[in-house]
Amino acid sequence: MLTTVLSFAFVLGLLIFMHELGHFVTAKMVGIKVEQFSLGFPPRAFGFKYGDTDYCISWLPLGGYVKMAGMIDENLDETITGAPWEFASKPVWQKSIVIAAGSAMNFITAVIIYSGIVMHSGIGEINGATVGELLEGKPAQEIGLQMDDVITQVAGESVTEWKDLTRIIHARPEKEIEVVWQRGEKTYSAMVTPELDEKQGIGLIGVGPKITYRPAGFAESVQYGFSISWEKIVLTAGALKQIIVGKESLRNSLGGPVIIAKLAGQSAKHGFETLLAFTALISLNLGFFNLLPFPVLDGGHLVMLGIEGITRKPLPVKAKILVQKIGMAFLLALMVFVLINDFTRLDKFNF
Repeated sequence: MLTTVLSFAFVLGLLIFMHELGHFVTAKMVGIKVEQFSLGFPPRAFGFKYGDTDYCISWLPLGGYVKMAGMIDENLDETITGAPWEFASKPVWQKSIVIAAGSAMNFITAVIIYSGIVMHSGIGEINGATVGELLEGKPAQEIGLQMDDVITQVAGESVTEWKDLTRIIHARPEKEIEVVWQRGEKTYSAMVTPELDEKQGIGLIGVGPKITYRPAGFAESVQYGFSISWEKIVLTAGALKQIIVGKESLRNSLGGPVIIAKLAGQSAKHGFETLLAFTALISLNLGFFNLLPFPVLDGGHLVMLGIEGITRKPLPVKAKILVQKIGMAFLLALMVFVLINDFTRLDKFNF
């Protein structure tokens, strides 16, 4: 329990801080007065005031908050005086940078973490068709495959690369095929029937490749950091698309703070590097979902700024307040749903 709580605090604290820091720094850069920098949502727990800003920790650990003067946000503050240091007084391009900076910091954080992991551990490369992982009770183990065996033939086709092996097995769910492998100087063969993975619609035998790691320099590590981050964003976008078109259940796909806490605790048990990788993944998700065009989220603010840019005049204050109220109502309802869903799914996780 302690590991789970501390891991959750580390992951959520770091990501919220970096997100809000993006808003804070860019707001200061363009001359916007920041009234409050809070980790967590009100009510305020404790903190201190320095200059114009109240730096504090708040009681609800479900996000963060940067209150800028002259901005109508989830605080629903209508006070706009026209002062030059207010958010509303800045040009659309500056306001857009400030709003987008939160998600940008989440993406940058993920790239830095992934780059650091690659620099520390090296770049993983698949070692041909050599077995490096066997799942308990799966077909590969049942036919006698062992770690470091080299698979040479599957379903009558010669294989030298792992991608060839997976292509053949994935295409033959529930169809008996022959697997030939080498162990030292001895050759073995056996018939195996790949299990059908209903979610992906492919055949699996429960075997993974052997991965070796080579050192990576700074430039290559950063390149891999960007590459890994982009791959994760594409996967996240694909998962969202599956939910929208009805191919995936929202209930089974959505994870809130309780599930994140559990997963953070599990990651921590596998080492600090695994926890960092999990943190980077959540950071990308936080940045991505915050840019969705939904009221209250940063993406919703960007949509309104886009409208202002096209019409060349600010939206009426009453309209902004109404949009924020509707957004807050939906967001609170979603938060309740997510929390209830988290607790109902806990029995599906083995921690």
